[in-house]
Amino acid sequence: MELNGTSVLLTGATGGIGHAIARAVRAEGASLLLTGRRTDVLEPLAAEVGGRATAVDLSDRAAVDRLLDEAGDVDVLIANAALPASGDALDFRVDQIDRALEVNLRAPIVLSRVLGERMAARGRGHIVLISSLSGKSGQAASSIYSATKFGLRGFGQGLRGDLAPRGVGVSVVFPGFIRDAGMFHESGAKLPKGVGTSTPEQVAAAVLKAIKNDRGEIDVAPVGMRAGTAFAQLAPELSAKVAKRLGGDKVAEQLVNGQASKR
Repeated sequence: MELNGTSVLLTGATGGIGHAIARAVRAEGASLLLTGRRTDVLEPLAAEVGGRATAVDLSDRAAVDRLLDEAGDVDVLIANAALPASGDALDFRVDQIDRALEVNLRAPIVLSRVLGERMAARGRGHIVLISSLSGKSGQAASSIYSATKFGLRGFGQGLRGDLAPRGVGVSVVFPGFIRDAGMFHESGAKLPKGVGTSTPEQVAAAVLKAIKNDRGEIDVAPVGMRAGTAFAQLAPELSAKVAKRLGGDKVAEQLVNGQASKR
């Protein structure tokens, strides 16, 4: 699907990764409806890319319904919004778990369900779900976050099968550690030597590739990170031991400390 002349709904547009996606999509000739919680960030970005901005808290179900009304018959949904949700599961209050599930999983599912039906009625459209490599391999202090991102992968795979006969594509994008912007960058965590990162622009490029080539899944990470994730899926217990030996528990602690206020 080509983006020129299409309308795109992008959630999570206030973050650096959202900014990169918005600029890349606009460069392809699409018009944008940008959402997020901070109007002070949304409105300048909307002005830059010639789009519309609407402040939405995706943990509020009524706000999600309002967003669906505003979105109308968009051609493309890019579900990028997410909460960090890092930490020991026993340290989470139930309301914090609920909020992570609402924003990271329920909102993308509901948006995809309603907008996907509208796309199917027209016989064209595309849905991109931004997951994470944590949606392929869960590590210590990532149980809640990984649960939401694993959920997106399963939903995306099934939805792709549901919508393909109706002319609508579905893609899931899996970023690893992203530098310069996003959850990992903002946490201030430091990675062990040799662990690579990617840029927000690489995530944006993957989104474009997913839409244009109708790709089911795309990883955005250096080869070593992708190989490590594949190994973790084949041998999770051994992978956890290796990760701990390489300092994964220290990185997890830094992530938790840097993200606890955003639950």
